[in-house]
Amino acid sequence: MGKIIIAGIGPGSKEDITPAVLEAVQQADAIVGYKYYFQFIESYIKPGCSCIDTGMKKERERAKEAFLLAEQGKTVVVISSGDAGIYGMAPLIYEMKRQRTANGSTVVSNAADIEVITLPGISAFQKAASLLGAPIGHDMCIISLSDLMTPWQVIERRIKAAAVGDFVTVIYNPKSHDRYWQLYRLQELFLQERSAETPVGYVRQAGREEQEVKITTLGAFDPEDVDMFTVILIGNSQSYVDKGKFITPRGYYKTVSDDSVAEKPGQQIMMESFRTIKSELHRQDYPLGHLWALLHAIHTTADFDMEEILYTDEGAVETLYQKVKDGTLRTIISDVTMVTSGIRKGALNRLNIEAKCYLNDDRVAAFSTANNITRTQAGIRLAVEEHPDALFVFGNAPTALMELCALIRKGKARPAGIIAAPVGFVHVRESKHMVKPFKDIPKLIVEGRKGGSNLAATLCNAILTFDDAEQLKPGRDL
Repeated sequence: MGKIIIAGIGPGSKEDITPAVLEAVQQADAIVGYKYYFQFIESYIKPGCSCIDTGMKKERERAKEAFLLAEQGKTVVVISSGDAGIYGMAPLIYEMKRQRTANGSTVVSNAADIEVITLPGISAFQKAASLLGAPIGHDMCIISLSDLMTPWQVIERRIKAAAVGDFVTVIYNPKSHDRYWQLYRLQELFLQERSAETPVGYVRQAGREEQEVKITTLGAFDPEDVDMFTVILIGNSQSYVDKGKFITPRGYYKTVSDDSVAEKPGQQIMMESFRTIKSELHRQDYPLGHLWALLHAIHTTADFDMEEILYTDEGAVETLYQKVKDGTLRTIISDVTMVTSGIRKGALNRLNIEAKCYLNDDRVAAFSTANNITRTQAGIRLAVEEHPDALFVFGNAPTALMELCALIRKGKARPAGIIAAPVGFVHVRESKHMVKPFKDIPKLIVEGRKGGSNLAATLCNAILTFDDAEQLKPGRDL
């Protein structure tokens, strides 16, 4: 009885055919395959070898012919491009063997005695990846957009899962004359989960004379620039382009902070948390300053409602960080001591910033009694007298925030910025509404009843560490 060797001949260049496949081709009594692929192996075929070639979409006929020849005692090589087990002939051969040997089968066959061997080949996506750089360095998946044998509803569900799961994603069969819209839909779905700046690489005719290699971004990618001979690779949230090469890091090398000290375990955990949060956001196109504040807010609260209720003025985080850098912002005033306690001491020391709360100042109690106001209000009045241009941060007392608003309207305060995150049920919403009309003061506001000292402090920390935002490296001041 003969045998069937299912061999992947690679993407199309002779140098990408493995020695094991070449040896099988050279020893074959018969070779079965799509006629286009014979050009890549014709110089290795031995004299007298039968070559059975067919057109496209004749996979079942090729498999049936292979069994008929093997049942005559011949060694048959069935060739596929790339790897025969990836959208190739291998699954069909094994399925057909099972069918031809099943109990009750009407096929007269000795298929049970035929040995089937699979030889791996270099897949088109592997060849494309090597041409692009190193885009598949971490968890990945492959999706075919051909709906000839898979319903589109199933394909779309897999696309969504890949996008949400932050997989590096390879796209096969991206487009044909009749299937022109599916790739647009895939791009739309990915943009709901990934940044528009996510690297995308695509290679046409990988390993062949007509080869074309291109790198762009998910937002700029044009589906009209590809055809059925193109393999597309979409990066994950960590992928980047450097000197024309598309890279997805595996994680062997950790980035280091400015003083070249590797991240500590606490920072590594925080970085991983931020990556997880970012991947689960409903939107991936937030401006960097807002995104950085949002990631801090969700990390502190584990509350994804923050995506709906955190408001930041356009460029607020960036503007306040620049004030810190140029020395015009040197003081942070909080309504309660819990806020001050939550601001990272390492960041304050590194940037030469003072964080103060007047609540326990000796003057507050008397001032509060004499003016019939709350102690937090009294603390804000004293703070404004001494630091009218500070960054004012509120995580507890709406009355203190309302006091600051009144002082601003009277011209007694000109804050560098305001973080409004008081929490509770009385005057909380109103106090936040009162802040918004100050158009020329950068503001971060937690809308509605939610807020808290921890939230106010973490928004402060987002401002003080904004220089770490672009590389998503929180926590160096832990």
